[in-house]
Order: sequence, then C-alpha cells, then structure tokens
Amino acid sequence: MNTVIVIGGGAAGMMAAIWAARNDNNVILIEQNEKLGKKLFITGKGRCNFTNACDIEDLFGNVVTNSKFMYSSFYSFSNQQVMDFFEELGLRYKVERGNRVFPESDHSSDVIKALEKELNRLNVDIRLNTKADELVIENDVLCGVIIQEKINDNEKNRKNNSSNKKCKLTADKIIVTTGGVSYPRTGASDSGYRFAQSAGHSVIKAQPSLVPFEVKEKWCSDIMGVALKNVGISIFVKDDKGKEKKIFDDFGEMLFTHFGVSGPMIIKASAYIHKYLGRNIEVSIDLKPALSEKQLDERILRDFELFKNKQLSNSLDKLLLKALIPVVIDYSGLDGEKKIAEITKEERKKLGESIKDLRVHVTGLRGWDEAIITKGGVNVKEIDPGTMESKKVKGLYFAGEVLDVDALTGGFNLQVAWSTAYLAGNSVG
Repeated sequence: MNTVIVIGGGAAGMMAAIWAARNDNNVILIEQNEKLGKKLFITGKGRCNFTNACDIEDLFGNVVTNSKFMYSSFYSFSNQQVMDFFEELGLRYKVERGNRVFPESDHSSDVIKALEKELNRLNVDIRLNTKADELVIENDVLCGVIIQEKINDNEKNRKNNSSNKKCKLTADKIIVTTGGVSYPRTGASDSGYRFAQSAGHSVIKAQPSLVPFEVKEKWCSDIMGVALKNVGISIFVKDDKGKEKKIFDDFGEMLFTHFGVSGPMIIKASAYIHKYLGRNIEVSIDLKPALSEKQLDERILRDFELFKNKQLSNSLDKLLLKALIPVVIDYSGLDGEKKIAEITKEERKKLGESIKDLRVHVTGLRGWDEAIITKGGVNVKEIDPGTMESKKVKGLYFAGEVLDVDALTGGFNLQVAWSTAYLAGNSVG
C-alpha cells in the first residue's frame, strides 16, 4: 500500500484522492482553506456546471490549449463516465441548453457534499487549514512534502489566536492539484507552479482567461448595463499597415459595462486573444446579423418612409435599442438632427455599415478577480499524458487547472479537472 499525498482540495484534488483511495492507497488530502471545494462552490454562479453532455469528440474542440494532450484523459474518464460517477454517489443531475450539466438542485454544495461523503467513506485523511510549503526531493527521489498546519488555540477566535506548526509528511507518491490563480479570494495561489519548478519543470506564464474586455471607447460605459441578444461579433487584429486578420467570430449575447464589454461571446473570445494583446485588436459588432447589407438598407428605407418628417435620431426606434441610437449615429458620422427627407443615399449607406460593423478597440483584459480560469501552467510536454506523472521526477503527478490546459465555458474545464485527476489517481499504484 502506497502513501499518496494530494495537494489541493478542489475539484481535481477531491477526484484524485477518491480514485487513489479506491485503489487501496493510504491517501492524505491537504487543503489550505477551512473547507474543501471553495472555488467549486462558486462555479457556474453557484450552480456548478460540472460537465457537458456533448459527444466525446466535441470535448476536444472546446479545449483551447493542448487539446491533444487530453486524449487519454477524456477517453479514460469521459463526460458520460463523470455523469455516471456522480449518479453513483447519489447526485441527481439535469442537462440544460448547450448540453451543460448541473446538479438537479442547482446547488454546487451538493456536488461538494457528494465528493466529501465518498472521501470519508474511503477513509481519506483530510487535512484542512494545512498549507503545503515545499516538495522534498532528495537525489531526484520524491520523499514527501513540508507542510504548515494551523493550530487553533481558541476555536471561537481562530483568526486572532492561531499559530503555525511545520512538519514533514513522507509519501511514496504526490499528486499536485493546486489549481490556477483565478479567483484569489478562494485562496488560489501560484504554489503549484513553484512545486513544479522545484522539480525541474517549466511553467507557461499564467494569464487570466474567460474574462471580459476593457476597451478604449467611452460610450460603452455610457450605456453600461445594456445587453444585446442575437448579435454577431468578429475580432480582428490589425498590423502596422492596417491589414486585418480575423481571429474570432461568434453569434449570441453580449453586455456593455463600465469598463468595456462582457457577456458569453466576449468571455469565450478572451480564450483566443492572449497572444495578440498589445497589438491593435478591434471587436466588430454586427447588430443585425440576420440581415444582409442589402436587406438592411431596404429595412432602413421602409422605416425612413414611416418617419420621413422626423429627425434621424427619432427615426430608428423600430430598428435599434434606444440606448444604441446615438451611439450608431455618432459612429456613422451623421447629424442626428438632420431630417430624414434630407438624408442622402451615401449617408444611409454609412448608417447601415455602422449597424453591421460597430467597432470598439480592446485595451486589455480584466484581472484575476473576474477570470473564470487560468491560461498557462505546468508545461504538458513534461507530463506523461497517459498517467499525469512527471517526466522529471518519478512519483510526482499533476492534475487539473495547474496544467497548461484550458477550455471554454460550458463544463469543459471541470471535465479537464475530473479526467486528469482520474488518470492521476489511478496511476499512483
């Protein structure tokens, strides 16, 4: 029987600990927080979209970084197997729009409770309020981990009356599941990256991903709170000569905020633009994607006939949201006070072009507090994709968000966590 230490009590950590224990190992689960699954608790706005019920091949298309690395993981522990696993633990689930899978109760706490119950059934030694400080590696042999255990002298006054005790835990195998650095208020840190580097691994720079955009245009903050449905976006990168390269397009929902733009499409797009940050990035918004330029022009003409005696600013209510009318008029360079009867064909064309191609300039991404996941992490070229074991140090494994693997929203990042943790937990012997 091996002694296996799992560092990190999040989604991947709990899953890895369960499978390691099911394989008759003595498992110690170390978590620095006062409870398990803190980040899992807030996932999906507290509802926990814990996987996606798509075809297994579609999982790979939703992994943005290093999807090929996930082949063994996904086929060893697929999304259907994840659903079966939780059902076995007594968790009832439901499938919603986009094949997103949630607990039937809509409470993320039920996912955590199911995992905790199984950990307890398997007699996993759960060490809460315990921080892993460093790995102990002697002569390239993994020996254990140095931990800091918080000792509470007075449970009623934990924050003000506590001390830390350092000690060494010996282990035959260690699984690092410390996650990324998004949502620092949940205790997220770069400790997993430090452990990896101490073992000779390289780490791809961590960046916030699945996060809103900050933009240059002030008008976005002027209409903050305005949500758009059934619109299209295209994201372009311009070179110094003004030549455009399209790097993303989508159709759906978005939102204007005090700092720029957000919403499902924008969050998704953020996963693709990191390597272009610092260059000229523009988001083109198509307010009427269902209409061709010709159809839109015909529609504008019909509205102009109805309002031919009115000013331009009072003639677009049937076509656009009220808050967007002054924005579109200003962007087109037209005079909102001009009478419809005086609008030229060329001016009408500019109006149509503005409706189909309203642009904002991206100045950056929002920070870690708003990032759903981390892009970057332990270099997967140095990890065995069939076991999650380090190629640098025997007996050391990595799973979950600490790896340089990231996916889109919809339950795919948690599927990455479950699948990699399953492999690690089943590979420790």
